[in-house]
Amino acid sequence: MHMKTVLILLILALATIFALVCVLLTRGGAPSTCQHQPPEQEDTDDGQSLVFADLTPEEMVQVVRYLQGNLGVQLVDASRAKPSDNCIASIDMQVPAKAEVLRFLDGGGPRPPREALAVLYFGNQPDPNVTEYVVGPLPTPVYHRDVTVQKYGGKVPYHRRPTLAVEYKQIAGFLKSQVFPTAPSFMRQVMEYDGASLAALTAAPRGFQSGDRITWFVLFQNVSGFFVHPVGLEVLVDHSSLDISRWSVSRVFYNGQYYRDMVQLESAYVQGRISVEKVGKAPRDGDFSSMKPRAPSAALFPLQYEPQGPRYSIRNNHVLFQAWSFAFGMSVNRGLRLFDIRHKGERVAYEISVQEALSVYGSNCPGGMSTRYMDGSFGIGRYTSPLVRGVDCPYLATYLDVHYLAHSQVSRISKNAVCIFEQNLGSPLRRHYSNLQSLYYGGLVNSALVIRSIATVGNYDYVWDFIFYQSGAIEGKVQATGYASSSFLHGDGLRYGNRVWKHTLGTIHTHSINYKVDLDVGGNTCKLDPDSRTSKPLQ
Repeated sequence: MHMKTVLILLILALATIFALVCVLLTRGGAPSTCQHQPPEQEDTDDGQSLVFADLTPEEMVQVVRYLQGNLGVQLVDASRAKPSDNCIASIDMQVPAKAEVLRFLDGGGPRPPREALAVLYFGNQPDPNVTEYVVGPLPTPVYHRDVTVQKYGGKVPYHRRPTLAVEYKQIAGFLKSQVFPTAPSFMRQVMEYDGASLAALTAAPRGFQSGDRITWFVLFQNVSGFFVHPVGLEVLVDHSSLDISRWSVSRVFYNGQYYRDMVQLESAYVQGRISVEKVGKAPRDGDFSSMKPRAPSAALFPLQYEPQGPRYSIRNNHVLFQAWSFAFGMSVNRGLRLFDIRHKGERVAYEISVQEALSVYGSNCPGGMSTRYMDGSFGIGRYTSPLVRGVDCPYLATYLDVHYLAHSQVSRISKNAVCIFEQNLGSPLRRHYSNLQSLYYGGLVNSALVIRSIATVGNYDYVWDFIFYQSGAIEGKVQATGYASSSFLHGDGLRYGNRVWKHTLGTIHTHSINYKVDLDVGGNTCKLDPDSRTSKPLQ
């Protein structure tokens, strides 16, 4: 009997709580601002946005198989290719020509054929080169066409190819097995090198004149956040030869002085003719560079919530939010991109996309002073990283995976690489509190829809946002976080930045971010070239 009473009381308590929640959500008898509102427009996309969709893993498999069987050359997996091999560097979706897409979207024309863009490195040829092929139609390709000359005005010389991940591994092996052993005393006594205690970071570009493929590699302690632990040693590697055994060291820099090679540096050290600046060994967690919180949080962070679920919808690659709709995708090289952006059903932009992130550095060390990173050459989309719920994006955001194929013949998945969420902006869109003549208050909640990805390219984490406001405005926004790029602090180094640690110079630099914005406000404002993949401004 006692147990029955407890159960009845528990059921009554739950019913009371449920009733209170309902009252709070619907109090006053009129619809509250948090109640579900009918969408301002119906989703009539009907799969049309798939014309902009990223390649599926299955499509990538089919493109790889087609290339392997129809180019007449042996293709080595790019993850283990030597410079003298032929390999597939990347495969991405080939965006159809704008004229074709508009005929399909607006004029009832046929759906453009679905195609892929494959970038191949041909190192095993009499005339090594980089070639780009359009492969289609998907999902079962039967043709390919060379678009290299059309895009670049001629063949692309092999020395211009972006560096594959495997080439960086080969250079690291070259330094470890061929270069560092030529200065045993210096490496052991000054660098305290044990075969794994140093990390190398590439500079770019790879030379100063056409045909160069020589790169400065800056050495750091191999600890967490190594980017701010320079040791003062930098090595210029000539890796222009397709034969790895013929790679060489062109110059060495240590603590403000240049040397012909590591042999000369070793000789100068043994003879006591160099100024040694020994860097204290950092713990594995990097000490000051550790990302671990220094103290526990005093209280939980505030959370936003959606009382009746999200007010946006996502179907395939199409997003609908109040008066807004758009398609989205991820370019393996350029990153997040949006297509067919409409407001109240009217197209206002055909494409808004990230194109490039450039950073130019200054330093009194050769690696820093010569660096001009163009992150698209590394792959902004390729380095899009998984997003952490509640930190990178709100807990209740929608998280989407990204598939890509680069530096390998096998596609990879970046889990939760894109998030979409509505965000309360914390201030009213408009409001008025009247205390003259009559008393009343009117106000509108201000919120916006955000689509976000974060690319970790080397030391930098770029937070890419496209934000859609109720006012009809669109904002493209980028935030740079991660770690500073640094040089070894010596001589007049403070002219080129600020001291970050005892031997660490946070180098002066400039970021330039490039977007493509193809506006179609008030109709199509561009003259279309049916043979072009882009649009041309009216003259």
